Amino acid sequence: QVQLVESGGGPVQAGGSLRLSCAASGRAFSTIAMGWFRQAPGKGREFVAAINWSGGSTYYADSVKGRFTISKDNAKDTDYLQMNNLKPEDTAVYYCAARPWLDISMSESGYDYWGQGTQVTVSS
Repeated sequence: QVQLVESGGGPVQAGGSLRLSCAASGRAFSTIAMGWFRQAPGKGREFVAAINWSGGSTYYADSVKGRFTISKDNAKDTDYLQMNNLKPEDTAVYYCAARPWLDISMSESGYDYWGQGTQVTVSS
């Protein structure tokens, strides 16, 4: 059983940066893998980034590679998504997700637990 709460979203100018946070509770954070997904208005949910249990392995969607960084602080039970050089097409609700396994998944169906989402709006 894992509960997740996202924060850090908001409005930002194109080229700017935001850091999203995902606070977890309910079980040992160091033993689970984490992911970030996003959903724009009228569109389906898409994969953004994932990280394994230790933080030693990461994977990114091509659309954000080189701009976004996922990290995992096991001491604080918190996952982060650092977003740099933001573009208008990054505008979406961003969701944190967790799976009670050690390895990475890029599939929405691979995650058992989800946060409520945080809005990111990028203006040109």
